[in-house]
Amino acid sequence: MTDWIKASNPTAPITTEAEAIGATRASAVAIFLGVLWGIVGIFYLMTAGQALVDAAIAEATAQAPEAAGMAGMMAQGLLGLSIGLVVIQLIIGLVQWFKPNIVIPIIFAILVAFGLITGLMEAFDVAQPETAGAFASPVWLTWGGLAVMAVQLVLHIAGIRGARALDKLRMAAAQ
Repeated sequence: MTDWIKASNPTAPITTEAEAIGATRASAVAIFLGVLWGIVGIFYLMTAGQALVDAAIAEATAQAPEAAGMAGMMAQGLLGLSIGLVVIQLIIGLVQWFKPNIVIPIIFAILVAFGLITGLMEAFDVAQPETAGAFASPVWLTWGGLAVMAVQLVLHIAGIRGARALDKLRMAAAQ
């Protein structure tokens, strides 16, 4: 357990290849955390969130009746897209675990930072349309997602540092 805490600390010194691999795998752990939170979101979407999606679609079709035929397709498409993104995220997490590199942590750090900013904007109703409150996620889902993304950002930063140190250590060993 202490090794994982050290590996996920973005300020810990990295001196060996094993420590670098552990730090790089912290990014994979962050991705797996996102997968678990995505499963929670999908479960919510399939249960209580379905009423929210139905209300949003009913509101959209009331404003544009020609969109009524697409309403059911949109709801299923949203669920399918959510499941597809979680599966892709799981595959990328496995790639990062077994073949650690620096590209995946950088991309995910950028995506998580963007998610944090937009999530905070949603939580504090910044630049939201006036109808957004009727279709907003529940508070526990919003703040839980923000907490998960904050942890993910720390782990991805540790992953970037670990991948950079791993490259340096392997380069030094090759010379």
